Amino acid sequence: MLNPMEKDEERRKKAIAEENKKIKQLRFCADLTYAMIAQGDYSLDDTYLLIESLKKVALTLFPGKGETFDLIYGARFKRLIMEKYQLH
Repeated sequence: MLNPMEKDEERRKKAIAEENKKIKQLRFCADLTYAMIAQGDYSLDDTYLLIESLKKVALTLFPGKGETFDLIYGARFKRLIMEKYQLH
């Protein structure tokens, strides 16, 4: 039987594992979206829709973290769009 400290530690470990799982899922989705845009023949509007869909996935996994998404992925996708669509 676990004492209260051990139970807290188990809960903490489970929470960290769940967070890491969500991060891995988002990273996979972001990498896939990036590859689709880089290799696909999408219009600029469709590209923005793909990125917006990715952000919705991120907000489902991490509610209220839209600004964090923009900080982490915004520059990456902006560079891709600038390069792919020659927007300088």
